[in-house]
Amino acid sequence: MDEKIINRINELSSISKERQLTEEEKYEQSTLRKLFIEKFRNNFKSVLDNVKFVDKK
Repeated sequence: MDEKIINRINELSSISKERQLTEEEKYEQSTLRKLFIEKFRNNFKSVLDNVKFVDKK
């Protein structure tokens, strides 16, 4: 699913460089960006939660 989201965000970005996005496309782009950022943050938090610090003293 992440790949589809990224591809669609990129597609909308390319379209916006050629012409102005419709209101529907702008809404879709905004929604997809928020979804992507939310997934990214959750994934990053998960990675950080699994980091173990080792003190070699």
